[in-house]
Amino acid sequence: MSLLIRGGTVVNADSMFKADVFCEGETITRIASRIEPTDVNAEEVIDAAGKYVFPGFIDPHVHIYLPFMGTYAKDTYETASKAAVVGGTTTLIEMVCPARTDEPEEALALWAGKAEGKSACDYTFHMGVTRYDDSAEAQLRKIVEDGIKSFKVFLAYKGAFGVTDDELYATLKLAKELGVVVTAHCENADLVAALQAKLLAEGKTGPEWHEPSRPPRVEAEGVHHFCTFLELTGASGYIVHTSCRDAVEAALPFRARGVDVDLETVIPYLTLDSSYAERGDFEGAKYVMSPPIRAAEHQPYLWNALKAGHLSTVATDHAPFDFVGQKDMGKPPQGDFTKIPNGIPSVEHRVTLLWTKARPDNINGVLDLHRFVDVASTHAAKRFGLFPRKGVVQLGADADLVVWDADHRGTIRAADHYMNTDYDGFEGFEITGRPAAVTVRGSVVARDGRFVGTVGHGGLLRR
Repeated sequence: MSLLIRGGTVVNADSMFKADVFCEGETITRIASRIEPTDVNAEEVIDAAGKYVFPGFIDPHVHIYLPFMGTYAKDTYETASKAAVVGGTTTLIEMVCPARTDEPEEALALWAGKAEGKSACDYTFHMGVTRYDDSAEAQLRKIVEDGIKSFKVFLAYKGAFGVTDDELYATLKLAKELGVVVTAHCENADLVAALQAKLLAEGKTGPEWHEPSRPPRVEAEGVHHFCTFLELTGASGYIVHTSCRDAVEAALPFRARGVDVDLETVIPYLTLDSSYAERGDFEGAKYVMSPPIRAAEHQPYLWNALKAGHLSTVATDHAPFDFVGQKDMGKPPQGDFTKIPNGIPSVEHRVTLLWTKARPDNINGVLDLHRFVDVASTHAAKRFGLFPRKGVVQLGADADLVVWDADHRGTIRAADHYMNTDYDGFEGFEITGRPAAVTVRGSVVARDGRFVGTVGHGGLLRR
């Protein structure tokens, strides 16, 4: 298959130019100011005049197959990958989250089997480390040899996914030895458990009490804890779903001392606030995730931190659960906010919401076009061993491309989304801009908000 994208403005994290882009097979083979279709025997031509051409976007934090809190996440790779590419995301990095009793290699095989032959976009994994012993270490070494170059640890969910300090230290020492990045969910599990018990004992059981049970200082303490271990081991870290000013500021002194740690935020924190979890009739349960969505005062700080580079990436922490039959597990009369499955479906909307809120093509925008590309694609590609195959429009790169229509106007509705949930956390949000066309390794997979690709086209990326 050969594809020519004509007349667009190519935007990378560090460059911008008007050019035609020609793709042969799965890669970009020619970029020039003008390429005639007859000169290259293009089988398909996309008119990108008046549009931007971005590298395919990368979501470095998703959950698709996820046994969690007595239920399972609703998406399959078929539904989630369709949603991803319609929104311009061409690569997913999923968290493998085994139970403490599971064997790491068996867990990775289970997660990979859920994706193989079923994904419309490319994918890879962060390998969850939920226990550390001699057997687990041997398996983790093999997993890294096989091309999975990042781990995931939880400083939360004690007794389920959470690791002890001894296990955290051993994991980071191994990561340093192997050159592996360790991603981390940073909270203080003991403080969360104590605050949850206190609130429930006081009869405070609704979803509006989820955030007070995991306040900003609890997240900041987890960040400080993780960064201390990074500093002592010399390992490389990546803090996922940073939600608040306190957490960012807990990391900055470590970065100033040279500790290698990146911070990620996710699109719900940039677009929603804690009032959503306070909605009546149990509607607030739709917005329960951990760390929680914070008070509106944190949002301007997060946007400024993103602009300044204190936050490096924007992901989703996509974790889809139905409102009816799953989120309502914590509903009265036996109301208990600790029983509400944590997560918000968002993989489809990350880039359109980021564009809408950041206004990168506007002189008054929060982010410029280059920073927009960096936080949504390039930085993740570099951090997780995918660059320059992914995250850039250049010769030899995978032909993962997004032709972006900045003039589009629309409204988010659950009735229209591809995610396999019965609600949309961004219902009624007005958006500006969306992908006019999306390619994964040279194949067109989405046009104007509709999936037109082939399930199974995506493959596992060994890094």
